[in-house]
Amino acid sequence: MSPSTSPPQSDSHKSQIRTKVWSELRQVAIPDSRFDHDYSSFIADFQGSSIATNLLVELQAYKNAKILFIAPDNCIQELRYRALKDGKVVLVTTYGIRRGFFLLDPKVIPEGNWEIASLLDGMEKVGRHVSLAEIRDVASHIDLMVTGTGAINHSGLRFGKGHGFFDLEWAILRTIGVVDQTTKTVAVVHECQVLDEELRGEEWDTGCDFIITNERVIKTVNSSKPTCGIIWDKLEKSMLKNIEPLRELKCVRA
Repeated sequence: MSPSTSPPQSDSHKSQIRTKVWSELRQVAIPDSRFDHDYSSFIADFQGSSIATNLLVELQAYKNAKILFIAPDNCIQELRYRALKDGKVVLVTTYGIRRGFFLLDPKVIPEGNWEIASLLDGMEKVGRHVSLAEIRDVASHIDLMVTGTGAINHSGLRFGKGHGFFDLEWAILRTIGVVDQTTKTVAVVHECQVLDEELRGEEWDTGCDFIITNERVIKTVNSSKPTCGIIWDKLEKSMLKNIEPLRELKCVRA
């Protein structure tokens, strides 16, 4: 889903899909302390997410990754904690990417603070805020990117909250050269969020190589990974104002 000023025709279809899935998700989702069951505002944790985490950490892509990006979604908070316990450096964005990226390094953060670091509010207290230039210095290549999502089909095409944040996170990291076609992408969802729907993706849609549910691992085929970076004329006007890394990139371009 792109942060586009001119929504494509398929957006109404995506909206209908989200409404259908969110109705089923409500039966298994864990409400957020701030947003309750407003799934347009956050990606929910769900019953069985621990099972999904255990399945994910058995992936070779996870075992091989030294530095990985894990989105700030509720359903993968446990994964952020697990990654720190496994000695991995975790890159994560703040909510809505507004304050950019934080780096969580288990060699720097005391072990007693790892669980705090895995929480959205906690990471800004014990993690390190990093600019895009600093990300390039720390991570020449990010091997794995993990996200939650509102729904996903068997081709790895995501139907998120509707804001396009994971697509934008990929585009930002692609623009600075730390992710590429070899970077594995993973979505963690409840089984009810996996759909048979077919939908044509847009040029900015970032597909997932693996879908991990509370029941199984699905390996997709030929998932889309954009090479275009930021498509500046497709961004919502408020994004440049509100999202710190976009302002940093804009300054570099200027």
